[in-house]
Amino acid sequence: MNKKIIECNDLSFSYEEGTRTLNNIFLEVNENQAIGIIGANGAGKSTLLRILVGLELNIQGKVKINQIEVNKKNLPSIRSVIGYLFQNSDNQLFTQSVFQEIAFGLIYSGLDEKSVHEKVLMALEIVGITHLKDKKIYKMSGGEKKMVAIASILAQSPEILLLDEPTIALDPKNRRIIINILNQLEHVKLIASHDLDMILDTCESVILMSKGNIVCQGQAEEILQNKELLEANGLEPPLRYQR
Repeated sequence: MNKKIIECNDLSFSYEEGTRTLNNIFLEVNENQAIGIIGANGAGKSTLLRILVGLELNIQGKVKINQIEVNKKNLPSIRSVIGYLFQNSDNQLFTQSVFQEIAFGLIYSGLDEKSVHEKVLMALEIVGITHLKDKKIYKMSGGEKKMVAIASILAQSPEILLLDEPTIALDPKNRRIIINILNQLEHVKLIASHDLDMILDTCESVILMSKGNIVCQGQAEEILQNKELLEANGLEPPLRYQR
C-alpha cells in the first residue's frame, strides 16, 4: 500500500479578502511520485507549493505532510523533510560564497565540520558545480545561482522536493543536467513549471491548474498531448508535440 506523503483536503487560500487564489483543492501525493504542476500565470502553482512548505499559513481546509498538519507549531518538523526551491534564486541565496551557502543549513542542523565538508562536496558534485565552490554569489549568473540553490537543497537530504520553475534561467546544458539529476532522485517531487518538455521528461503524472482550481490530473503524456485541453487553459503542448 502506498504511503500518503502530501494531503490537501478542501484547501482554499486568498492573498486578499474576496479574491481566492486557490479554490477547494483536494490532492494526494504518494511516496516516490513525481508530479508536474502546470498552468498559465496566475493559476496558483507557486501558491500551492508555498502552502505545502508553510510559507502561507492563513488557509482554509487542511494540509498534511507525512500525516503532520501544516501549521505554525509544526513548521520545524515539516521543513525538516522538505527541500523547497524558490522560483527566484535571489530570494534563496543569502551568504557570501557557494561553499558557505550550501554549508549553512548543515551547520545549523548541528553537523560536525567534517560531515558538513563532505556533504557540501557531494552536493556540488551531484549538480556538477565543484568548480564554483569558492565563487562569490554576487558574481554569479542567474543560471549559476539556480544550480547553487539546487545543490543547497540536495545537501540537506530532504524526503520531499518542491521545485518552482527549476529550469528557469538555465542554458541547455545545465537544463539537461537538472533533468538528469531529478530523474535519479527517488524523492517525492512536485515540480511547478512552464517548461512542459522538462515536465514530460521528469514526471509520470501532471496536475493542470487554472484560476486556482485543479482542472484535471492524470498521466503526463496523455494530458500534455491534449492540445485542445492545454490551449483552453492558456498553454501550448510541449515542443516535441507541436507540428
